Amino acid sequence: MQVDLIKFEDFELDGRNYSLRRSGANLKLERIPMELLLLLAGRAGELVTREQIIEKLWGKDVYLDTENAINTAIRKIRLALGDDPAQPRFVQTVTGRGYRFIAAEASQSSTDSKNKLEEIQIVPAFAAASGHTHARVSELTAEPLRPDDKSTVFSIRSGVKKGRPFAVLAVAVLSGSALGLIAMRSNSSVLRASNYVQITNDGRAKQGPLLTDGLRLYFSEGTTTQRALAQVSTSGGETAILSNALETPYVMDIAPSRGELLAGSFSPGPDKTFVPVTSSPALWILSLPAGGARRAGGVIADDATWSPDGRSIAYGKSNALYRARSDGSAGMKLADLPGAPSWLRWSRDGTRLRFTVTENNTGFSSIWEISVDGKNLRPILPSPDQAPSECCGNWTPDGKYFVFQSTRDGKTEIWAVKEKQGLFSRWSSEPKQLTSGQMNSLAPVVSADGTKLYVIGQQLRGELARYDSKSREFVPFLSGISAEFLDFSRDGKWVTYVSFPSHSLWRSRVDGTERLQLTLPPMQATVPRWSPDGKRIVFFDTAPGKPWRIYLISSDGGVPEPVLNEQRDEMDPNWAPDGNSLIFSYFPLFQRAPPEKLGVYQVDLKTRNVTKYPGSDGLWVPRWSPDGRYVVARSLDSQSLKLFDSRTQAWTELVTGVYLGFMNWSADGRCVYYLRRGREPAVLRVRIADRKIEEVASLRNVRQTGFRGAVWMGLAPDDSPLLLRDIGTQEIYALDLQAP
Repeated sequence: MQVDLIKFEDFELDGRNYSLRRSGANLKLERIPMELLLLLAGRAGELVTREQIIEKLWGKDVYLDTENAINTAIRKIRLALGDDPAQPRFVQTVTGRGYRFIAAEASQSSTDSKNKLEEIQIVPAFAAASGHTHARVSELTAEPLRPDDKSTVFSIRSGVKKGRPFAVLAVAVLSGSALGLIAMRSNSSVLRASNYVQITNDGRAKQGPLLTDGLRLYFSEGTTTQRALAQVSTSGGETAILSNALETPYVMDIAPSRGELLAGSFSPGPDKTFVPVTSSPALWILSLPAGGARRAGGVIADDATWSPDGRSIAYGKSNALYRARSDGSAGMKLADLPGAPSWLRWSRDGTRLRFTVTENNTGFSSIWEISVDGKNLRPILPSPDQAPSECCGNWTPDGKYFVFQSTRDGKTEIWAVKEKQGLFSRWSSEPKQLTSGQMNSLAPVVSADGTKLYVIGQQLRGELARYDSKSREFVPFLSGISAEFLDFSRDGKWVTYVSFPSHSLWRSRVDGTERLQLTLPPMQATVPRWSPDGKRIVFFDTAPGKPWRIYLISSDGGVPEPVLNEQRDEMDPNWAPDGNSLIFSYFPLFQRAPPEKLGVYQVDLKTRNVTKYPGSDGLWVPRWSPDGRYVVARSLDSQSLKLFDSRTQAWTELVTGVYLGFMNWSADGRCVYYLRRGREPAVLRVRIADRKIEEVASLRNVRQTGFRGAVWMGLAPDDSPLLLRDIGTQEIYALDLQAP
C-alpha cells in the first residue's frame, strides 16, 4: 500500500512529498531513515522484521553493513520524533526481531484505502467517577476561557463501546498555577543532564571507571596492548600519564582521602615477577601524585572499592564478593553471586555495596546490591520487557541518586534511579534516562559538588591497515574498511572478515568485489576461518544471552550450522589441513569451563566426536600449522606459547616471559607471529626450527581498536601484519547536572 499522508500527534508524514512535519514545520530526515519511517508507519501496529526492512530498502542481494545502517536509521528517526527507546511512543523495538510503529493516534490517507481513525482507549478520572469507564477519545482540545485568562478548558469528544450511550465528557477547569504545581511535583524527582562540554582531546581510547578528586579525573587509557593510567583537569586541558611501575594497569577506585588509587594488573610489578596463573589480576595501591605501587596484601581481584572511612575494601573475584581490611588482610567472603562482579561501589552511609553482575549463562550484566554483612542480596532494578545490559554505576555525592550506563537497542546511554530517602519521600525504582545523542555515553561519575556529570563519549570506528616493511608504517588495506578477523582462502582470491562494530560476517574477493553478508543480528561472528577447499567458513558466535557456539556456513551464504550443542563457551576453531576436523578451546573467564576442562580439543566433523589433546590442560586459543604437524596454544595467563609436535606427541616451550596477544602461523608454517602486549607493544615472530625471536613491527604509537576492547592481529597472504587502526572517538565530556 502506498501511503500518501499519515498524521500522528502533531506530526504529518507525507509520502507524496517525502517530508516529515511537526506543527507545520518541516523536519530534516535523510533518505534511508525517511524510507524506513514510511515503511513502519504504513504498517502501523505490525511487526516489521529486520529481514523485511533489508529487502524493502536495499533488495535481496545487498553488499553493505545493513545491521549498522538500520540501527543508525532508527536512531535518526527517534531523534527527529523525540522518541525515547526505553518508553517509546512511536517506534517500538522487538528485541532480536525488528520494529513496530505504535503511535496511539494515526490518521492515514492512501491511494487504496479509506481514512481510518485509530482511537485511544482511556479511563479519565472524571469519566470513571461518572461511570463512563470505556470512553474512547477521538479529539482533545485545549483553549482559554477568556483571552485574558490563564485558566484552561480541556474538551474531550468521545464515543463509547457499542451498547453504551454516546457522551460528551467535559470539563475540567484548572488554573494555570495549579497546572504548574502539578507539573512541578511530577518533575520534582527528575535528575536532568544537559550541555556537553569536551574535556579531553588526545584521540586515545579510554576505559572507565572515571575517578575524581575534585580537581582531576583519573582513568585508564589505551588498549590491552598499550594501556596506561592517565589524568586530566576537570576543567579540561592536556592529558598526562600517571607514572607508575605497573604494565597495562587499570584503575578501580580512589581513596576517601583522595591520595591513593586501587588498580589491577596482570603484568609484572616493581619486583618484575608475574602474577601467578589466575583468572583475576593482582590488586595494587598507587600513591598520588607520585605513582608508587604496593600490593594490597595478597589480594587477587577483578575489581575493588574502598569503604567511606577508608578502613576496609570490598572486592570481587570470579563469582564471589569479599571484604577485607584496607591493607588486604583479614579477608572474608560475603556472598556467592550468579555471575562475575565488577564496578563495586560502597554506599555513602557505609551500609551497602552496589555492583555489576555479569551472568555466567547469558553474558548479560545487571546491577545488584548487598548489605555489608553479606545479607539482602538483590538486583536493584525491575526486570524490563527488553534485555538491556546495565552496569558501571556510581552514587551522587549526596547519595540521593545512582547513575549508571545501560545498553538498549545497540545504544548506550546514562540513566539514573532515585534512592529512597525516608518514609514520606516520593520514590520510584523506575530509572530515568539522562543522556541522548549520536555517541555512546559510558562510565558515569558525578563531581564532588554534584553539579557535573562526567562520561566517556564513544563512537566506534576502525580502519583496516597493513604493515609496509619498506616505509615501516601501517597503511590502509582493502580501502581501509572497518573490519577485523580477516582470513584468506588458500588460493588467495577470497577474504572473509567481520565488520566492526556491527560484528557481521562477510566474504568478498580480495579486490572488494562480490561482497556478500553471511550473518545477521543478533549473531556476532568472531574469528572466521576458510576451509581448505574454500567452500565453507567456520566461526564462533559471541552474541549475549547464550553460550558461545561454533558454526559452519557455506561461503555462498545460507543458514549457519552449529558444530556442537554445548552449554560451555566454545571458541577459536581452526581447520585441519584435510578439512575433516577442527581444533578449538573453551573460554575460561565465564567459569563454565573448569580448569581441568580447559585445553586443546579436536572435533571430527563427520561423527562430531570430541577428543582432547594430551597434556593440554590450561591451554587455549590453539592454531594448527599449515602442514598439520604442529599446534601452538597459549597458556591461561597469556605469558607463554606451547608447541605440540604430532610426531613426538609432546608439548614444548616456544615463547615465555612475555605478555602475549593474538597469534598466527606464517603462510609457509616456519614461524608463528604474535602480539607482545605491555609498555613496548609489537608484532614479533618466532622461528620453529631454532626458536629465534625477531621483532617485525613496533606498535608503540599505533592506536588499535576491536571486538569488546580486544586487539586483533592478522596476516596478509605475504605475511604482512594486519590490524584494525582506531579512527573512532573516545573522549571525556562534562555535562551540567540539575538536581530537583
